[in-house]
Amino acid sequence: MARPPRIRRSVRMRLLVIALLPMLVLLPILLGATIWRWSDKIDDLLVNKVTGDLTIADQYLARLVEMSGERIDASARSAEMRDALAGEDAAAFLERERQRLGLDFLRVAHGDPDTRAWPVVAAALGGEGQSAVDIFSAAELDQLVPGLAERARLPIVATRGAMPGGPAVETRGMVIHSAAPLALPGGRRAALVGGLLLNGNLDFIDRINALVYRPQSLPAGSQGTATLFLDDVRISTNVRLFENVRALGTRVSAEVRAQVLGEGQIWLDRAFVVNDWYISAYEPIRDSTGQRVGMLYVGFLEAPFRQARLASIATLGGAFLLIALLSVPIFLRWAGHIFRPLEKMTSTIERVEAGDMTARNRPAPDGGEIAQVAAHLDELLDRLQARDRELRGWAERLEAEVEDRTRDLRRAHRQLERTTERLIMSGKLAAVGEITASVAHEINNPVAVIQGNLDLARDTLGSAADAVEEEFRLIDDQVYRIGVIVSKLLQFARPEDYSGAVRTISPAEVLRDCLVLTRHQIEAAGIDCRLEDASLAGVRMSRTELQQVLVNLILNAVHAMPGGGTLRVAARDVPGGAEIAVEDSGTGIAPEVLPRIFDPFFTTKQAEGTGLGLSISQQIVSRAGGQITAESRPGEGATFRIFLPEAENA
Repeated sequence: MARPPRIRRSVRMRLLVIALLPMLVLLPILLGATIWRWSDKIDDLLVNKVTGDLTIADQYLARLVEMSGERIDASARSAEMRDALAGEDAAAFLERERQRLGLDFLRVAHGDPDTRAWPVVAAALGGEGQSAVDIFSAAELDQLVPGLAERARLPIVATRGAMPGGPAVETRGMVIHSAAPLALPGGRRAALVGGLLLNGNLDFIDRINALVYRPQSLPAGSQGTATLFLDDVRISTNVRLFENVRALGTRVSAEVRAQVLGEGQIWLDRAFVVNDWYISAYEPIRDSTGQRVGMLYVGFLEAPFRQARLASIATLGGAFLLIALLSVPIFLRWAGHIFRPLEKMTSTIERVEAGDMTARNRPAPDGGEIAQVAAHLDELLDRLQARDRELRGWAERLEAEVEDRTRDLRRAHRQLERTTERLIMSGKLAAVGEITASVAHEINNPVAVIQGNLDLARDTLGSAADAVEEEFRLIDDQVYRIGVIVSKLLQFARPEDYSGAVRTISPAEVLRDCLVLTRHQIEAAGIDCRLEDASLAGVRMSRTELQQVLVNLILNAVHAMPGGGTLRVAARDVPGGAEIAVEDSGTGIAPEVLPRIFDPFFTTKQAEGTGLGLSISQQIVSRAGGQITAESRPGEGATFRIFLPEAENA
């Protein structure tokens, strides 16, 4: 048999999966998720650190620019400056002052067009000191100080990842440009203008690096760096190309340039810097006109952090493998104690299925819960064997009882025939009961009309009987109608032949009579009734039956407007006959209820109605060859339309 080996393998495999799944699947997934989340947290911490580093460097540069303006402003306001400018040694004093302030140039601007082009100088000439970072061309540098352009000149070094193209030499200079108002003798206004060239200014960038990356602020093997860029060219940096060669003239990667200089956004991510990957932060530097002219960068080597991360992952992975190698054999041994007894039970069941009712497990008494299950299975097999013997005996007795059962079936068949006859009689009685219920409903409307007119007569006429002659006549008609309905009950098989009431009638005339019959209910409910009796056609139908249908529809409309409303009844001629419409402005009929309103015994009035009014009305109209339909929208009222074919001899 092929099935039992598959069962055994299935039990064994499932138990092995249960034993090894937590260790070899779930634990690695959990470990991987933890490492991944931990790695993300480390990346976030590194980005946060480099963000703080950039903030320190930015504040230092801003303070340096601010201090340059303050020092020049202090010099411009000093008495020595006023005395020197009033004498003949002004040039010598300016040179000494330049050296004292550590500037590359210091001069007096008198407001000529060339100097006014600089916003810093223009502001100082206007009486307000200002300091900013500005970019000077080579000609402007040489015009300020001969040889200054040569100091600013940097050959461009081809750099991996940089934007292709560009000049071979950077000749412009980035200058901390400061100016302060200066009062000349005679009340003339001028400006004291000074500047510090940042191209190749290694002391400046080293101070930033030392301030940001103090000793022990980075792990062993990492290195903090800072750089000042003119456009995308490194003009001052402590990043090394080789052992002692700084990467001056190298360019930033195209990706960083596009985000920082192109879009004006701060870069906070890993980036390739010259020849290695760094956790980097770049921000744009703007000149006095607000244009992006360079970048400030700080960052530190990523490699030590990456190596530490890989070492941690390798340590965790090795620990997991070691634990797995030690624990998996133990788990497999435990699983073996489970699936071997189960396989034995499976083998026992196979022998029983093959017909060997004596097969048993016979487990050891101290085998644990599975041994208890095996012992219980043996008990069940003992009971099964005993039950098998009993069944064989029962089969023999069953053959002897077949004839007795057959006789019982014959008796049951005869009893079924008698029951069928009783069911037929019950069906007839049910039909009679339904007709009786119909008659009870038919009687309700005339009695309600009688009662309404009697109440009206008592309330309004008193002893003046002549004034209610018409109402009394109508009461007589309704009493007669009750008699007709009762006679129809007696001859329900052929109602029209018995009553002899079918004749040609005017729907408009019957409609007017019905409004008189129901006037009290309409007025008591505060309903505005509108009659349109434009029909001249005659229809062949019992007058009392049409009255019955119309009174039922009118009273249903009154019940649908308990708080008052508008009732419109209309009779008009249509092709082939006449149409009578009863329209109310009541609550309307729900869409799910509308298809069932003509079903027998279906009602929405709960205990107040029998559910037969519309069903009987539909039967009456259909018997006359007509049709009754209904349409409604919830909250907008309902409209019932009766079509009756025109009488042939009308």
